[in-house]
Amino acid sequence: MQTYPCAERLPLVEQVHGCAVADPYRWLEDSSAAATVRWLGDQDDLWLEYAGSLSSRFRLRTRVRELSNVGSVSAPVWRGERCFTVRRDVGQQHPVLYVDDTPLLDPTPLDPTCLTTLDGWQPSPDGSKLAFQVSRGGDEHSVLHVLDVDTGQLVDGPLDGCRYSPIAWLPDGKSFFYVRFRQIRRHHLGDPDDTTILAGEATYGLEISADGRWLTISAVRGTANDLWLADLSTNDSPIPVQQGVDATTVMTVGRDGRLYVVTTRDVPAGRVCVGNPRDPTVWHDYLEPGAPLTGLAVLDEVVLVGTAGEISVHDRLTGRQLGIVDVPGTGSIGSLSTDNGARAWFTYTDSVTPPTVYCYDAETGRTTLWSQASGTTTEAETHSLSCTSPDGTELELSVIAQPGAHGPRPTILYGYGGFGQTLTPTYSAFALAWVEAGGVFVTAHVRGGGERGDASHRAGILLNKQKVFDDFITGAEHLVAQGWTTPDQLALCGESNGGLLVAAAITQRPELFAAAVCSAPLTDMVRYELSGLGERWVPEFGSAKDPDDFRNLLSYSPYHRVAEGVKYPAVLFTVFGNDTRVDPLHARKMCAALQHATDSDRPVLLRLQANAGHATGGISLAADMLAFLADQTGLAS
Repeated sequence: MQTYPCAERLPLVEQVHGCAVADPYRWLEDSSAAATVRWLGDQDDLWLEYAGSLSSRFRLRTRVRELSNVGSVSAPVWRGERCFTVRRDVGQQHPVLYVDDTPLLDPTPLDPTCLTTLDGWQPSPDGSKLAFQVSRGGDEHSVLHVLDVDTGQLVDGPLDGCRYSPIAWLPDGKSFFYVRFRQIRRHHLGDPDDTTILAGEATYGLEISADGRWLTISAVRGTANDLWLADLSTNDSPIPVQQGVDATTVMTVGRDGRLYVVTTRDVPAGRVCVGNPRDPTVWHDYLEPGAPLTGLAVLDEVVLVGTAGEISVHDRLTGRQLGIVDVPGTGSIGSLSTDNGARAWFTYTDSVTPPTVYCYDAETGRTTLWSQASGTTTEAETHSLSCTSPDGTELELSVIAQPGAHGPRPTILYGYGGFGQTLTPTYSAFALAWVEAGGVFVTAHVRGGGERGDASHRAGILLNKQKVFDDFITGAEHLVAQGWTTPDQLALCGESNGGLLVAAAITQRPELFAAAVCSAPLTDMVRYELSGLGERWVPEFGSAKDPDDFRNLLSYSPYHRVAEGVKYPAVLFTVFGNDTRVDPLHARKMCAALQHATDSDRPVLLRLQANAGHATGGISLAADMLAFLADQTGLAS
C-alpha cells in the first residue's frame, strides 16, 4: 500500500438542518496555514517522485507540443477598412492581436515571464482605438487599457475590476459602456470618474447597434436573464424588456433597424423573433424553432442563422429559408462576423482540424477558405454511439480512435455536464496524443449541458443533478458492454464542473474505473458557496442554506461520500495556485479523504501548478495527465 503524507483528521461534526455533517479536513481550507503549506509540500514531493517514474511522460510532452503547434486564427472583426484578428503562429505561447496583418498587441513583451494573457478586446467603430483587457498568472482579474491603434501608445487606463467585461463603444470613439465591479458604467477617455448606468451587481452583457443608437443590456439570473434596451438618442433610462421571466433571451438591433430576438421563452429549443426597438416588448415569430442557436448575422439581403454544425440562409424580410452555407464537414462552427455588407466569416473545427476561417459571400453563395492554421496533425476516425440512462433518456457518446483499430483499449471518458455548456467537436492535442498512442477518447454528452438546448440544461441542475452523474456512469457502462474498453482500462477526465462529475462518478461507482483526473474540481458541495465564485452558482446547484437543497447536495457531495475500506481508482487532482473560480481547497480536502480511506494499491496524488489560473496548465499539464492515465490503464509507452 502507498504511504501518504500525514493529514490530521479532526473530530469535527456539525449539525446542519438536522443532519450530522463530518468535515475532518476543514483545516485544509486555509492555504496559508503552516500545516497546509507543509502538507502541500509533502504532496508535491509525492507527485514528483511518481511522475519521475512515468516512462511516457516526456515523449507525450513532446507529442502534445507538436500537435499544439498548429497555430490558431480567429474570424476577423471589421471596423471600417481595418481588419482585426487574433493569431498564434507555430511556436508562439500566446496569441497576438493583429490589425491588417500587422502585430498590434502581443502579451509576451508586456511580461517576459509569459504569465500575462490577453483576456478580451474591442476596437472603436472607426478602428482608431482599441480597448483591451489583460490579467496575470491566470487569476482572471482583468485590467482594462485603451490603445491608440495608429501610434501604438496607451491613451487610457489602467481600469481594474473589469473581469471579462464586455465593451460597447459609442460612435464618437471617445467613450464606451463597460462592466466594472459588476456594474454597468459609461467611461469617457481621460475622465477618472465614470457614470453608473446600472448599480446592481450582476454578470452583464452589452451590445450596441451599428449606428450607436441602441444599447442592449443583459444580466444573467440563474438559468434565465433580464434585459434592458436603452435609446441613446435620448437621456431616458434603459427600458426593462424582460424581467423575472424564466427564459434566456438575446437581443440585437440589426443594421436594418429591426430588433432581432433569440429566446427560449415558451420554446425551450429556442426561436428567432423580430420587432421594433421603439416598442421592444412586442415580438413576432421570424423563424420556426429548431436546433439550439449559436449565432445570427444580418447581411444586406439575407440573415444567417448558426447552430453548432450548420449555417442556414434566410430571406431578410420574410425569414424564409433560402439555403445552407457550405461548410467543410460535420464539426463545430464558431460565431459569425460581418463586414456590414454581403459577407460573413466563421471558424470551423473538428476532431482533427484546427480552427480554420471561412468566408461566405451572400451575393455569390460561395464559401471560400480565408485563413488556415499551419502545422501538421494526425489521423483519427470518429464514431457516434447512443445509450439509454436509467430513466429512459437517450444519450450520445462521441468517440475518437485510430482508423481500423478494434478490441478493448485504454479509454478516456470526458465530460462536463453543467451550466448549459455544449461539448462540440473540437481540435484537441490532448485527445489526439492519446489516440495516436493507441487509446480511445470519448466525450459524453450528458444532461446539464446545452447540446439539446435549454431543456437539457435544466434537466441536470438543482434537484436533478444526480441525473448528470447517472448519464456519465451509463456512458461508461456502455463502453464496457460494447467492447470498447474494460474497467481496468477505463479512465475519467473532467475539469471544473467536469471535475465534480468525475469525483461523483468515482465515489458512486469506484469499481467501474481504473483511474481518474480531477482538474480544479468542486468536491465539498455543502460548503461550495463559501469560496471562489461559488455564490454565483446557486442557481445551478442550489444552496446549503435551503433544507431541501442541502440534503440533495449532501447526497452526492463527493467529499462526504468517501468511505473507508473501498478500493478507489487511481486519482490525480490537478489544481492551480491562481484559480479564482474554484478554490483548490476542494481538491486538497478530497485528496486527503481518499488517501486516508482507499483500500487500493492505486495512487491518489495531487499536482499543484502555482502560477496558473483555472484549468490553464498548458502542455506540461496535459502531458502529465496523459502519462498518469497511460500508466494506470496500461496504454503502451
